[in-house]
Formats: sequence, structure tokens, C-alpha cells
Amino acid sequence: MESAPELYWLPSPPADWRQRLKALPSLAPEGRAWEEAVALAGARIGFALTNALGSIAARLFADGPPASMSHGHDRLAVLSSSTTDHLHEAIRVGALRRGIWLSLYGHTYGQYRQELLDEQSGLYKFAPTAVMFCLDADHVTRGVENCKNLAETEQLVETVAGDIAKLWRIARDRLGCLVLQQSILPRFAPIIGNNEHRLPTSRAAFVAKLNDRLRALADAEKTDIIALDMYSGRGGANAWCSTSLWLKAKQEINLIAAPVYGDLVARLLASRRGRSAKCCVFDLDNTLWGGVIGDDGETGIAIGNGTTLGEAFLSVQVYARELRRRGVILAVCSKNNESVARGGFEKNPDMILKLDDFACFVANWSDKASNLRTIAKDLNIGLDALVFVDDNPFEREWVRRELPMVFVPELPLEPENYAECLADSGAFEMASITEDDLSRADRYGESRRLHIAAASEAGDFSAYLADLDMSLIWGRVTPANLERVVQLTNKTNQFNLTTRRYSEQEMRTMTADNATMALQFRLSDRFGDHGLIAVVIGRKRDNDQMELDTWLMSCRVLGRKVEEATLNAVAYAAKRMGARALRGVYRPTNKNEMVRDHYRRLGFNGTTELDDGAQSVLDIENFEPLPTQVRLSEVS
Repeated sequence: MESAPELYWLPSPPADWRQRLKALPSLAPEGRAWEEAVALAGARIGFALTNALGSIAARLFADGPPASMSHGHDRLAVLSSSTTDHLHEAIRVGALRRGIWLSLYGHTYGQYRQELLDEQSGLYKFAPTAVMFCLDADHVTRGVENCKNLAETEQLVETVAGDIAKLWRIARDRLGCLVLQQSILPRFAPIIGNNEHRLPTSRAAFVAKLNDRLRALADAEKTDIIALDMYSGRGGANAWCSTSLWLKAKQEINLIAAPVYGDLVARLLASRRGRSAKCCVFDLDNTLWGGVIGDDGETGIAIGNGTTLGEAFLSVQVYARELRRRGVILAVCSKNNESVARGGFEKNPDMILKLDDFACFVANWSDKASNLRTIAKDLNIGLDALVFVDDNPFEREWVRRELPMVFVPELPLEPENYAECLADSGAFEMASITEDDLSRADRYGESRRLHIAAASEAGDFSAYLADLDMSLIWGRVTPANLERVVQLTNKTNQFNLTTRRYSEQEMRTMTADNATMALQFRLSDRFGDHGLIAVVIGRKRDNDQMELDTWLMSCRVLGRKVEEATLNAVAYAAKRMGARALRGVYRPTNKNEMVRDHYRRLGFNGTTELDDGAQSVLDIENFEPLPTQVRLSEVS
């Protein structure tokens, strides 16, 4: 019998965890309850404690936590053919673990289709931001026992998959929300064994074929998959499904698997809100290689083929390299002499990772929390965008204590399992990958190295900016870049004037509105293409003002007069739409303090206070473009 799935990448709950949970309601008047609830969710807890935390949180935050404290409020409707109420609190706690508040909606047993088709149902009153379809294996395999040959089986797969895809489209079109599909749990025992796919009436083979077909349709329909078949395949389907619970209560997902299930759902919702980590920061000794380089020397450390330990650490570096290839920034945070630490990469021929793979390299004898602050500042990203990987329990606990916003996985004892732990943690979960994602690590590394070198040679900063040969290409948001624009609006926190989040459907609606100005900006310079770096959305009002609903930019391009160039383009586009003034709105959060004076610096005036921020106005009828070293090019 397989062992129960567990959140093994999280630290064990502290000794006072239960006492802190009991005291949670008493913190509500002081406003500290949310932070404490998030902290409690960050421990490795099972079904009972997860349910207890979720239930208390649901009562405390019935109206949601203060907007400035959370990373958003989602409303998830779970549409299922079996009993799934026992999973709700686990999903809620999974979201809480990522600082997101989640309201959940369930329905009467088996009534998922009726709820979706009846626009007067509770589902529509709930107005979900996301809908998840959870269909049990018995439900979707009805009729397979009547298939006489493989052709009939394939036809039934197409029929069932097509019917499910129709439900996705109804949910998306009528509710305008994100759609998730739980893959079918492969819980049937094989009938003929290794070549099960050849048996027309095999339910096990049917589920495998259906999951493959659903994935293909999901890509076309922009539906996100909860890969239950992949995770249960690695841990064993029997650990995920209890036959007795299925027979007694039609609960397909086992109670003990609920915390991991909830985390799988929550991490996908969080990724759609831009809550995936951007940077993986590695310790060196006994993390990226075996041994202590200061004692063992550059060629004496364990790395490479030929020994079990060396190959174990090689697998860690291979995984890190794959993370970088998909756009995760790599950095080093090590207690070491820098020259010695760098020597490992420069002089050891078996090293997979090279110095150029790291966008930031910090090796000294300062404490690691301080060095992580330096890395975040150097890369111009938030601390909550970091994942810190260290084999030393002392260092892990210190960083968790000093920087609770940094995710620190609890590594297993064996280095050969480090990569799997990082993968299972879901820290780098992405629902989809764009070309900009794939090139992000290269942009951060090259930009930082080359700009530092160039800036050190340029005494005149204006001349340096001119020498960068910057080009800002701008135009309306189009279907070709819609996905990347949505991604940017959901994950940009620091340079974001209002921090409004939009789904793909909402963005598509705005771009089709003639009274809305939805602009995207792409920057290139002599160091390369920085990709999509800014989004500005304006709404034309009756008083001929263009209200800037959204202005966000990537922090990596700040300080180059790109803001001024962006305003020049925005003013031109707004005038073309008949606007006589721009109204810039600033809504403060706990992360966007850096743009508090953004509009004032750009010449907006007449600032007035709002209940949730401030607004300023710029007359653009006689607007003169601001001086900048950035060339503007409009694309249609």
C-alpha cells in the first residue's frame, strides 16, 4: 500500500501550532489574524488541522481580509459528479498559503450540469472568478463496457471529451471566468496487464486515453488542467483514493490526500495571479555540490558522473539549468569567500552550471537573510519572488524567521531528491509559458552584467542612455500578445499604479471596446530585446478625460526615461481618441510605494485625495512630449 501524499516540502508545524490556531480569532480586532493565518498555513499539516484552519479562516474572513494585506480574492466554484465538499477547506488553505483569499461554492450532489445550464442557479449568483470541473472515473467511463472494438472506444472518448469541452465553453462564455479541469483519477485496476490499451472494454485504458484527449482540447480551449493523473501516478492511485470512502460516501479523493490536492489547485490559481516565484537562489556547499569547497578545493568537491554522490548533485544542477531555460532567474547565496566559490564553476570541468547562468552571485560571510535582501534589490524584484534552497536546517529556519515572504522548501536528507522536492513544492508553477518567459533569465543576466560594465565607463548618464540605443515599440493589445499582457497585469506589484487584475476574458472585452485604450509596450536596446515591459489601459469618460485605469511597468527598465517615453505615446493615443486630459489614479498597496509620486514626476497636477488613493490630471491638448533618449515606434 502506498504512503499517503503529504506536503513534505513544508516545515513541520511548530510545537505551539495548535495553541496559535486556537488564539487566531482573538487577533482579528488588531488586524494580525490574516498574517498569522498565512503563517499557520505554511506548515506541513494533515487533513484534520487543515480543515480546522480553513474553517476558522472562513469565519474570520467571511468578507475577505483587508485588500492591502492579501494578494487577491478569488471565488472558485467546484462542479463535480461526486462528493467534493471535504476538499474545500484544503483548497482554501492552499490559497491562504500563498496569501490569497478564496471563497468556494459547491452544489447538491451530482448537479454540476444543471447548475451550469440554469442561469438562475446559485452558481451564477456566486459569480465565480474560476470554475473547476471534477468528474469521477465511474461517471466518465459509463458505456465503455459496451464497446466491441477499439474504434468504438476511440469514438466514445471523442464523445465524452467533446461533451466536457462544451461545458468549458459554456462556463467561459456565460460566466467570463477561468476554467479548470481536474484530470480523471486513474484508479481502475488493469484487466489484461501491460497491454491494457488493446482491450476495448478496459476502463483503465479509457481513462488514460480520455486524459490525453482532454489535454489536447484544453490547449485549444484555454482551459487549465489539474494533473491528478500525473501526481497520483507518481505516488500511487491507492494513496489518493479510498475504495471504502468511495462506496460509503462517493468521495473519490481520499481524506488524507486532501491537503496535497488543495495545494495543487491553489498553486494553479495563484500562478494565474502572478504568484509564481521568479528566482531560485541556491546555497553552494552540499546544495549544488557535495562537500565544502573551502576545505575540499575546486576539484575535490563531489559533482559529476562516476560516484553516487556526484551524480546526485549533478541532477540538482541539471534541474536548475532546466528551470533557467524556462525563464526562472538563478542566483547564488553562499557563506564563502567569493573567489573560492566562483572557482568551483570556473575550474571544475564537471560543473553543469556556469557563472553566466547566475544573474546574481553573492558569496560572503554575512547572514543569508541580509544577502537575500541584497539579491532581491540587485535584481529589482520582490522578496516574495525568491525561493531559497539550502541544505542547512539552521539557515532555512533563520531565513523563514527573518523573511517569511521568501519560500524556503524543507529539503529531504538525500540530495538526489532535491530536484523532486523543488518540483513538488509548486513554487514555480506556471499555467502557460510565453516567449518572454523563456528569455527572462537571459535578459536579467545579460542586462545586469552589461549595464554595470557600460555604466562604469560612462561618466555622463544622459550620454550613456543615448548610447543604449533604446527603442520603445508600442501599440494596441492584440490577440497575439493578449496572454502575455494578462500575465503581466496579474503579477506586477511594485510599479503598478492601481494593481487591478484582469482575466483573459476581461482583457479581451476591453480591447474590443472603442472607448478603451489598451496599450502594450516592448523595449529593445543594444543589449537585446527586453520583451513586453509595460501595459497602460485608459477608459474614455464623458468629460473628455481619459482615466488611466492601469499603468504598470517592469522594474528592470526603470531609470532610463522609459516612463517619459511611455507617457508621450499614451498622450498621443489619448488625443487621437478625442481626450483632452489624462486622469492618473494611484491606489496604494503594501508593495507599490515606489510609484506614489509617479504622476507628479511626469507633470500631472491638481492632485485630489480619494477614499482609496489619489488622482492627478494632465492637460494634453497642448502637451509637449517629454525629453527622453528613447525612440518611439507605433505598430498597428
